[in-house]
Amino acid sequence: MQYGICHLSIVPIRAANSHESEMTSQVLYGEHFKIIDERVGWSKIRLAFDGFEGWIDKKQYLKIGEDDYSFIDSKAASLSSDLVEYITDEAGLLMTIPLGSSMNFCEQIGHQFEGISINSGKEKTHLIETAMLYLNAPHSWGGRTPFGIDCSGFVQMVYKLNGYKLKRLSAEQAKQGEPLSFIEESEPGDLAFFDDHEGTINHVGLIMKDNYIIHVDGKVRIDRIDHSGIFNSDLRRHTHKLRVIKKVI
Repeated sequence: MQYGICHLSIVPIRAANSHESEMTSQVLYGEHFKIIDERVGWSKIRLAFDGFEGWIDKKQYLKIGEDDYSFIDSKAASLSSDLVEYITDEAGLLMTIPLGSSMNFCEQIGHQFEGISINSGKEKTHLIETAMLYLNAPHSWGGRTPFGIDCSGFVQMVYKLNGYKLKRLSAEQAKQGEPLSFIEESEPGDLAFFDDHEGTINHVGLIMKDNYIIHVDGKVRIDRIDHSGIFNSDLRRHTHKLRVIKKVI
């Protein structure tokens, strides 16, 4: 087995080993992974954080040893906490990194980070405060940053920044936690899942106080939620059909 770490700010994960293939997710700076397959110029990886698999360009990561992989795994997560931070690379040049990048192996690859990091879990009450950092971030399929993010990437990153792990896709996240019977039982930070006309879960958002939800629909936005689903205040109609509410923490 081979191992790697992302030493660039944001690296696309693709469905197949081609730059023309769909971006299904992203690897953020400092995230580590196993290399499970290789092709000319490409590696298929499995992220340590959530087990997500896909293809990345071989030029966009560094290989590390098994001991290094285990060392990173053994440490409590240290994550960048501002929308944009800077790394000084081995040549002394600045490189921007996005919110939620990992600092656990920064020094070992010759980089310096002088920003503010988060290195411990927070109470559930901080989830909505963190979610507000992404407000108005544009929707981007496969995105995980304030410069472009999808619905499941959004809730995953909010939970990650508070010390909790969620799977990458909304259908997988819906299998985590305990279901609630009514919206009235929910607390800010609980997850609301929505399905399409075939019953497939395809959307997720974070419950807020007073029957509001923060989610991604064109951008990260706040709308009303009721027993039917999400009511878009701009369109003046329901846009997503509620399937289940889950309490993960």
